[in-house]
Amino acid sequence: MRKLTWQILLFSPLMAAFWGINAPAQAKEATVDAGISPVKADQLTDADFGSKQLSVGDFIEANESQRLRQDNGNSEVVSLDQVTSVSQLSDVQPTDWAFQALQSLVERYGCIAGYPDGTFRGNNFMTRYEFAAGLNACLDQIVAIVGNGDTLDPSDLATIRRLQEEFSAELATLRGRVDGLEARVSELEANQFSTTTKLEGEAVFAIADAFGGSNIGIDDNQTVFHNRVRLGFVSSFSGRDQLWTRLDSGNAATFNNLDQGVFTHNFDNGGGVDIGWLAYYFPLGDNVQVYLPASGGLWQDFVPTISPYLEGYTGGENALTSFAESNPIYKIGTDATGIGVNVDLTDTIMLSAGYFAADAFSPNRKEGLFNGNYSIMSQLTFDSGDFQLGLTYNHAFFNGSGAGNDIFGLGPGTTRGVQPFGDAAALYTNSYGLSAAYQLSDSFAINAFGGYTNANSRAAGKDSADIWYYGLGLALPDFGGQGNLLGLMAGVEPYVGGFNENSSRGAGADDTPVHIEAFYRYQLNDNISITPGLIWLSAPQGSQDADDAFVGVLRTTFSF
Repeated sequence: MRKLTWQILLFSPLMAAFWGINAPAQAKEATVDAGISPVKADQLTDADFGSKQLSVGDFIEANESQRLRQDNGNSEVVSLDQVTSVSQLSDVQPTDWAFQALQSLVERYGCIAGYPDGTFRGNNFMTRYEFAAGLNACLDQIVAIVGNGDTLDPSDLATIRRLQEEFSAELATLRGRVDGLEARVSELEANQFSTTTKLEGEAVFAIADAFGGSNIGIDDNQTVFHNRVRLGFVSSFSGRDQLWTRLDSGNAATFNNLDQGVFTHNFDNGGGVDIGWLAYYFPLGDNVQVYLPASGGLWQDFVPTISPYLEGYTGGENALTSFAESNPIYKIGTDATGIGVNVDLTDTIMLSAGYFAADAFSPNRKEGLFNGNYSIMSQLTFDSGDFQLGLTYNHAFFNGSGAGNDIFGLGPGTTRGVQPFGDAAALYTNSYGLSAAYQLSDSFAINAFGGYTNANSRAAGKDSADIWYYGLGLALPDFGGQGNLLGLMAGVEPYVGGFNENSSRGAGADDTPVHIEAFYRYQLNDNISITPGLIWLSAPQGSQDADDAFVGVLRTTFSF
């Protein structure tokens, strides 16, 4: 039986000779490489292969390529429907020279499929590999006939034998490639890091300097060499969920006397190793995605920030600074524990909402999950593809002192904009943001944002401050080469535009601090990029009396 089955496997491609009309082009050469059934391929996930993984794409390429064909220059996904009578194929006529052969295969073996529109498309061109791969259905029928003890039509078998030699080379190649793939998978399974977890990493080397601002000491800063490393373990237990565990290390401190232009890679723990992020994503049904950060949660982890190409999620790939990444409203009440939810209301509208608590781990009085620093955010996002719009609201309470009452985390803002009432006052804020982006073409995108924060002190005097921020960004992806990015950002970092009329701080409002940033990411290869950039800051420390400051950087990013 095994010998007969293998002979049928060798002979089966020749059954296509009875088709007469060329079968549809269904698979490219990679189909032969895969050697795995579409059903099993669709059930695989990248997490199944660990850190030394063979991507699921390598396995399902066959399944996808069987559904992908070129028709008039446009790619389209098609599926084939089984037919039981040749009359079901609208473009096959009795006058066609191969009509009888096609009719025989349909009615005798039942292994011919048509397209959903009822056509066979017999004049399409195909490769010899496609010719062999397209006979899987007929092979199944032949094996079934033999397995039931029936015999093949003698004339069909004679034709197969006459043409055996012509196609034996293709099937021998197929068999060899399947054997090679099986050996490769066995090796990967034996040496994989984990069946559920893969490793992702990023390392940033940056040479930077700040100059100008000589009358406030900015020019005293020395040239520095920063590093920042992140190693992320991404686990999936169902194929739809993700558990992120990230280790962080770095020595990238901020420049002295400069309160703006903070890099996205600025992180300084003295070269130690900390858990920088621990979070779990999982779906509830088809329209709800839940985000649970146990440590290091950021709003931009799940809320759309409407900043294509510039948003880098505090990484070292895109914009240079935290301000240029996206609207500063997403930096309020971050580095926390909590919960976030995205709900797809329609195909184009999504509602995001979440609650973060910075002191959730502490049992101390006026701390903990509900009595310490907290932030609540909601956003309605409209996304039509090329155009995106986000309306955002954030309410936050800061009960601490020192850095514990910084309104904006991760760097953006003047000293007053971050702490309008000093570093000892508890306060609460209400913030409103608008963000929009438009993709004009594959090589040009524009985004804009604006925001207002009303901050209220809990100390005596009940001071109130108005904080403003806005910006305009331009992105030119693939500028000068595939993977490159030219980025420009002009705007105003969060600053105190004024205090309430009863406040003794009324004369202490900031001057408007303009931030202009330009960078060019040059992609050396898939894993290494080099990004030179320059930042110009007017009114550093929120004072027009201060000399303008400039920050230059040459950032190299390794990612894997």
